[in-house]
Amino acid sequence: MPLHTMRVAGKCALPLILWFAAGDLARYALLYAGTEVAYGEWRQVRLVAVMTLLTLVVLAAMTVTTGMLHSLRGALWEIRARAAEGVPDERFFRTLDRMAPAFAVLYLAWGFHAEDARDFQQMDLLHHFYDMTEAQWFGEETNVGMSLADLDWRVSLGAMAVMFLLKTLFARLVEKGKGRFYGFAAAFSEFGFVFYGLNATVAFADARAEWTDTRAVVVGTKQTLDNAKETVPAWEAFTEAFGAFWPLFLDAVAIPLAWLTVAMLVFGAFSDDKRTLVKGTRLEKGVDRLESSHDLTRKSFDHVTSGFTDRWLPLANSLRMIIKGGAPLFGMMCLCYVAIEVGSRYADRAVRTLIGSEAEWTWMYVGVPVGFVRDLLVTALTMALLAATFDLAATRARLRGRPLNAS
Repeated sequence: MPLHTMRVAGKCALPLILWFAAGDLARYALLYAGTEVAYGEWRQVRLVAVMTLLTLVVLAAMTVTTGMLHSLRGALWEIRARAAEGVPDERFFRTLDRMAPAFAVLYLAWGFHAEDARDFQQMDLLHHFYDMTEAQWFGEETNVGMSLADLDWRVSLGAMAVMFLLKTLFARLVEKGKGRFYGFAAAFSEFGFVFYGLNATVAFADARAEWTDTRAVVVGTKQTLDNAKETVPAWEAFTEAFGAFWPLFLDAVAIPLAWLTVAMLVFGAFSDDKRTLVKGTRLEKGVDRLESSHDLTRKSFDHVTSGFTDRWLPLANSLRMIIKGGAPLFGMMCLCYVAIEVGSRYADRAVRTLIGSEAEWTWMYVGVPVGFVRDLLVTALTMALLAATFDLAATRARLRGRPLNAS
């Protein structure tokens, strides 16, 4: 796997670099635009624009991730084998439309959007540092750094409603097969709906935090946990050990496998096939009966389950393929994933030690290119690792006479 990863990364180094550079430039431009548009008259309208730009930052990350993985298709044995069998290569926008729901689930579930918010706040503080210090010097109030917290919850609810209507409209257009950008627009509406909803929820939760802490259920739960620490043997030792183990498990196993799911959605054109999920299981007979049923029954079932199939079917198919690939292969992938992360941190420390830190202000301009090169190498190697893992699993299954999407 490490050798195949280096082979894929070396063969596709140029498109990986171009995609990452374009994404980093787009991210910087959007964050900078957010710090410019946030201040002036019509404060709430400007904050809505800031939230929209933050949504575009996430969509840029989704597009770059899809582009980097899609650019690796030509270096994979499995994709070449499909081409030899006459399977046409999938278009980029078709891949982007299929991957968007799973990417949204991953990005929001693991809190990656919090990093975007921190980067925006940091850029906001640096960009308006002079205005903030001047206001503090004269004892005046300043709203620098509060662009993501000052949006009124009623405005957030209104924006949520608009985004929900747009999301529903674009989803209907995607179902009808009209246009190739409606899937991207639907993803934009969905991210915006979630972000505005989070802002409204946080504002509303802050207002009710004191009320919640005094409720009988909350107080009773806290009392039960305190009693368990005193009466249950080794309860405190277990909770401490679990608290130390769980974050490591998430970083080393859960997150790599989640990113591998996204990669499989990019590489596997069969990941949105309904029958693939139940093939070889008891549910396959039920699907056969449903397909042979009355036309009205099939249409009613498709209408009721359309939300599930559009969003969760590709993710469920990819998770099933991960399980079928075997523990040793994916265990090695997790080990390589952690090695890239840890190795990059030690390499970054070594580079900074070699450069030196005699002048602290030197790192205001030296730290940017160093961080860019580090992030470029980590991202490129991680994308190549995901591609190599999929390629090895699919090729092994093909040589054994059992394709990866078979039962």
